[in-house]
Amino acid sequence: MKLLSRRQILMLHSMLIAQSGGMDGLRDEGLLDSAVNTPLQAFGGQELYPTILEKAARLGYGLIHNHPFVDGNKRIGTHAMLVFLDINNITLSYEDDDLISVILRVAAGDMDDHGLLEWLKNHIE
Repeated sequence: MKLLSRRQILMLHSMLIAQSGGMDGLRDEGLLDSAVNTPLQAFGGQELYPTILEKAARLGYGLIHNHPFVDGNKRIGTHAMLVFLDINNITLSYEDDDLISVILRVAAGDMDDHGLLEWLKNHIE
């Protein structure tokens, strides 16, 4: 399994901001570290998020929900989740409006990481 590093997520965020506008910058390093590391957590020798889809959902959710960046948290959460899936050879099939709706629900607190995981499972190509 290929992972995205903290450094790669910071670079992706800067690229997204340069392309789509907004303010670049990290608001809280601890919240970024939490979002990046939570998908890798284990307890008693068992991974809490053992599958690629679970890790992707948790990464996307963490970046969106934690708001570690000054701006662009929904964008980087979405992009990092999709890039993570892509580098691990998982392709999704979805309409842009559907993805936007799901991400806005996560950002509003109306969907948790389990809901995002179910959405991912339902959109595997």
